[in-house]
Amino acid sequence: MEGTEVGGYALHFFFALAYTAAVSSAMSPAVSFSGPQRIPYPGGCVTEPAPYALDYLLKWSADVTVRGEIHPNKQVFAFVRELLADPAAHGLTLADAEAARDLFVELAGQALEAEGGDREWLRREFRR
Repeated sequence: MEGTEVGGYALHFFFALAYTAAVSSAMSPAVSFSGPQRIPYPGGCVTEPAPYALDYLLKWSADVTVRGEIHPNKQVFAFVRELLADPAAHGLTLADAEAARDLFVELAGQALEAEGGDREWLRREFRR
């Protein structure tokens, strides 16, 4: 009987690990990238920080991972727009592409707000 309990425990443990792995892979995003570093605002009286930050973020580059494939040094905004335009070309669903857009708005939005901007400006850029 003792062997059965140990075997039952081992089987239960195995299924718990399998479930955990399935949930974690299902929860990991199809598209990922790190947020921008501090925006290198040059200062001066000609350029306002918030519009400068918006322009910078629309051109900001980073390594973007799509379904485990790294796309090095991509302009993130332009690449996410490309994903939204044709998700299937990258093996994504529309929901995956929209999640990438939301991640961009969240991460770039934080940097934009730190410079006095509004993340709604980023959402507006995606609607253009």
